[in-house]
Amino acid sequence: MAYTDYSLLQIEEEFGIKNQIDDLFDTKIEALEPSKWLKDALQIAKELPLRSEKAKSELIVMPILIELRNKNNKYFTIYSGDNLNIDEKLKGECDFILSKETKNFDINYPIIQVVEAKKNDIDIGIPQCAAQMLGAKKFNEKRGNKNMKIVYGCVTTGDTWIFMQLDEIIKIDTQKYYLTNLPEILGVFQKILDNFRENEDNK
Repeated sequence: MAYTDYSLLQIEEEFGIKNQIDDLFDTKIEALEPSKWLKDALQIAKELPLRSEKAKSELIVMPILIELRNKNNKYFTIYSGDNLNIDEKLKGECDFILSKETKNFDINYPIIQVVEAKKNDIDIGIPQCAAQMLGAKKFNEKRGNKNMKIVYGCVTTGDTWIFMQLDEIIKIDTQKYYLTNLPEILGVFQKILDNFRENEDNK
C-alpha cells in the first residue's frame, strides 16, 4: 500500500500505532538565523509564481534543507523523490528523505521525512508523513540501525510547517510554524538534529 493511501485510522488498525496531538519539545526552541544565501534564495522564490508543489519543493523547501545541511557540517544528506519500499504495506515515493550521511549512494539511515502537502492543505499530508516515518523506522530496524528509536517528520505547504515524531506512538506537534518566522523553523530542525547527535553520544 502506498504511503499516500493511508489515513491515521488505517495506520492504527494495520500497525497498532495510535496518534496524539502533543508538544514535541520540552524546552524552548532557539531561533537559528538564516544565512544571506538562504534569504536571497527565498526572496527570489517570492518573486516567482509558485503554482505547484514541485515549484515550492525546489524553491522553498530544498534551499532550507541545504542550509541546514551546511550549518551541520553535512551531518545528513538529502534524497528528493526517492522510493522507500519496505514491503507491500509500506512503499512509495517520498518528497524528501533526510538520511544520516554515510557516503552511501543508496538511502542508508533515514532520520527525517519531509512531505510537501498536496493542494496547499497541510492536514492532507499528515497521514502520508506518518506512514513514511513508520517506513523509515522499519527500514532502520531491518538495516540494524536499532539505536534509532525515534523518527521525525515534517509536513509543509512551503508557508506553513508542522512537525511530527514517531516512537511508540505518532505525535503531531501542537504548534504550527510559518515561513514568515524562518529562524524558528530552522531552530526546530536544529533541535531535532541535536537530539539525534545526543542519542548517538549516549549509546
